[in-house]
Amino acid sequence: MTQDHPNPKPKKRAKRGESALARNTARSTHGTLRSYSVGALPLLNHVLQRMRLEEHLHAYLPDEDARTRPSTPKALVILVRNLLLSREPLYGIGEWAARHAPHLLGLSVAEVQRLNDDRMGRALDRLFLADVPSLVLALATRVVREFGVSVDELHNDSTTITFSGAYAQADGRRFLGQPTLCITWGHNKDHRPDLKQLLFLLTVTEDGGVPLHFRVADGNTTDVSTHRDTWEMLCRLAGRRDFLYVADCKLASSANMNYIAQHGGKFLTVLPRNRSEDKTFRQQLRQKQVTWEHLLDKTDACGELLDQYSVCPQPAITSEGYRLLWYHSASKAEHDAASRSRQIQRTLKRLEELRRKLLLPKTRYRQASKVRKAVAAILEELDTEEWIRFQVLPKVTTTYHAEKPGRPNASTRFLRRHKTRFDLHCEVDLARVAESGTGDGVFPLVTNVPELSPGELLAVYKRQPVIEKRFSQLKTDFSVAPVYLKEPRRIQALLCVYFFALMAEALLERDLRRAMQREGIESLPMYPEGRPCHRPTTRRLLDLFEMVQRHEFTRRKGQPQVMTTDLSGLQRRLLRLLGLSDANYGR
Repeated sequence: MTQDHPNPKPKKRAKRGESALARNTARSTHGTLRSYSVGALPLLNHVLQRMRLEEHLHAYLPDEDARTRPSTPKALVILVRNLLLSREPLYGIGEWAARHAPHLLGLSVAEVQRLNDDRMGRALDRLFLADVPSLVLALATRVVREFGVSVDELHNDSTTITFSGAYAQADGRRFLGQPTLCITWGHNKDHRPDLKQLLFLLTVTEDGGVPLHFRVADGNTTDVSTHRDTWEMLCRLAGRRDFLYVADCKLASSANMNYIAQHGGKFLTVLPRNRSEDKTFRQQLRQKQVTWEHLLDKTDACGELLDQYSVCPQPAITSEGYRLLWYHSASKAEHDAASRSRQIQRTLKRLEELRRKLLLPKTRYRQASKVRKAVAAILEELDTEEWIRFQVLPKVTTTYHAEKPGRPNASTRFLRRHKTRFDLHCEVDLARVAESGTGDGVFPLVTNVPELSPGELLAVYKRQPVIEKRFSQLKTDFSVAPVYLKEPRRIQALLCVYFFALMAEALLERDLRRAMQREGIESLPMYPEGRPCHRPTTRRLLDLFEMVQRHEFTRRKGQPQVMTTDLSGLQRRLLRLLGLSDANYGR
């Protein structure tokens, strides 16, 4: 029988990250084998080093205790790598880092063990206290110079980051003298008006869709009020004012357009539907006073016709005196007609539901005014007032009741009672629908640039969706929402880290595509089964390197022997295109 030691030594508490490190290690009588994941870390490190992200963070973050390990810049760059490769929650950063070779993360083994959610949270606090606009400006300037990114044409747009929860502290209060943002209700672009939000503004280049500037604003901020400050910051970045600034119809206010034009800038935007110029032109369309000239055909790689564009040759200007061009798209015309048809069908369905309620034995619609008000609310909600005509028809029913209770007889007197109910008759005004159809496919562009032709301006406008791709990556690849953070200051800092990740992703994608163009490579077999990929994305590139590993075998006496996963021919080819050595990958 064994007996416990009377004074057993207390076991040391395992540090976070040690369990993951232990799983990477196998010991035997011959030596120790440690295995790490390499994945696409060398690719990301190559881009981040060229960006000098960590150096810029060192320069702009507030001073901290030199004993802090790992340092705040290192912790934030680790978070950028994690967003690009795995998107682990903050409490999982330590275990994620422990699965990778420490030197590829720029850390020591001891620093890896200190990575936890508390360390990452304090790093976000330090980033919040930094001069983020100056940091972003300096980083973007470095990227433009190092990667040769063109700033002749910049595209701006905004999206909303949706939050679920009260966020009672996100009311603009200050943290160490720095104001925080208000997470509140606004015009939600994810069609969730029931949830609170922040406004995320982004500006990207036409050259590769590289993000160069971002801002986060209160959830109830209007896009109209953001353009002047954004344009001024872009002027500082570009070092000049004559670049072409492209944005959606929120830019087309007199104040915004006049400000840019009077300060030597150039802009291109879409004229809103509520402008008098739009109403006048569509009236001319109904009266068949507009002629169109064929501009260009859009085809796919197989030569199939996708769209046809026409332009109105008659010169026009806005009330402010800016150049106004009217275009017609055959594809947009089909889309507009189908959208209007769906609107009308939804309206008729809602009106039929209302009609059934009117005929119920117990209904709250007992007055004609209430019925008309309910119909008007449906038409206004679905924006179909001009296409639907309706009538509220009274229906009188007569009933007879005995004057006194009891069995009726020959002398019983009966009282006649009238009850008025209402029915609803709706029909589609086909003539008004046909009139609206004359404006299908029409869209106006406003600019103060006289030297570009209508075809060139259309090409510039058609590059605006490149920013939608970045928003899509933000919400799908990076899963920016839901945000599992409570403190508004840390949320603001985390959105800044997302911007760094978007920038790195766009630069890596741009480098690969430019290398393919330079080498005359039409496609690469990057899809499953070796199918060709004509426009590779960073997500697909990172996935191809996911299984690369590094193994270190150390004998009792001797230097460790390093072995890495053999790279495939496609992987070696991709590395050469990106200017990396395949011989030392992951070492």
